[in-house]
Amino acid sequence: MSSFIQTVGPTPFGFFDSDTQFQTEADAMVTFVKRKLGDDVLSAEITRKQIWSCFEEAVCEYSRLIHEMKIQSELINVLGLPTGSTDLTNIYPRQTLEFLIRQADPYATEAYLGGSYDAILGYINLIPGQQDYNIYTDIVDAISGSNVYLSLPSGSRGKLRIVEVFHFEPLAAQQTLLNASNITNFLATSFNYESYVNSTIFYVLPVFEDVLRRGMLETAMRVRRSNYSYDIIGSQLRIYPIPTLQGDLGRLYIKVFAGQHNPLNPTAIGFGVSGSFGDETLFGISGPSNVPLNNIPFTTITQPGRQWIRQYTFALAKELLGIIRSKIRTIPIPNADLELNGEALMTQGREDQARLRDQLKEWLSNLTNAKLLEQQASLAASLQANLKFVPMALGKSIIIG
Repeated sequence: MSSFIQTVGPTPFGFFDSDTQFQTEADAMVTFVKRKLGDDVLSAEITRKQIWSCFEEAVCEYSRLIHEMKIQSELINVLGLPTGSTDLTNIYPRQTLEFLIRQADPYATEAYLGGSYDAILGYINLIPGQQDYNIYTDIVDAISGSNVYLSLPSGSRGKLRIVEVFHFEPLAAQQTLLNASNITNFLATSFNYESYVNSTIFYVLPVFEDVLRRGMLETAMRVRRSNYSYDIIGSQLRIYPIPTLQGDLGRLYIKVFAGQHNPLNPTAIGFGVSGSFGDETLFGISGPSNVPLNNIPFTTITQPGRQWIRQYTFALAKELLGIIRSKIRTIPIPNADLELNGEALMTQGREDQARLRDQLKEWLSNLTNAKLLEQQASLAASLQANLKFVPMALGKSIIIG
């Protein structure tokens, strides 16, 4: 009788045919199943290939249940990872906050911190006597020098959102802040003291005063250095006061959001219009359906798992033998009919399979990250409670280290 390795196409899918330990186990599995079915006393109408098929199915079922637990436990840490080039089988992924960060994208957008929108730095050329500027026709990209809106890919064009208008300090505000008589002005040094212009008196300052002064100056700069204010009316950006011929008008820089990332057009995702970058996480793992998990190699399965596989293989073989015997319910013999136990075998096989699956699921449900953390916390609390009963010799506490 040929062995597993000598048989051509021993299993339907051939997932483990090249695994040496699977090959050895497969030959032993035939003996195990047939003896459990009473083949030594009464021949069991099941072939070696049928037993090997049940063996392959049992390993696949074991892999499926293990992977279901892994997905339930680790999905939050693998969302967005590549689906094609990475095999997560027998890999313990690192914990990440990518899921929380992605969920927080809408809030980051509203806080003008990016999120799911492309931030573009642009500017408008101030024109003497012109107070209103069109957002869609007058904002120029600061990098490429072309119109921001018209340079966006057609699939990404939408409403532009003004995020921030950058102001520049007028000369008068600079002179006021640099006036030596102004107590808020200081000449910072690395020795944490200040002096006034044309003065030989030095004041040693505590560090917290520097911190407070810095916050005060930041607020002062935002208020005093603004030579323009603005208002948005429809698609018009209105500048106050009206730009005049006095002074250097130059450019008024503006940060805008140019539309949400388009996941169906990765080339349209970019910062500004001078270049683009693709966000591969948009096309990565999106849920349980495309987590890259393959069958667990039989070689890596330890004895507890292999014993479950043996029992499940026997349950599958029992059901298969029941199906075979159910094709002919009775066999005529002299003066009687021989009734086969096909129905009973099918029922027992299916019940055994359900019982084994439930046992493995119950065991695996206690091994998810959440359950392990609960167990660790309970163990730490119990350990702390037990240590309270440790006697303290001579009034001194016992140090455990």
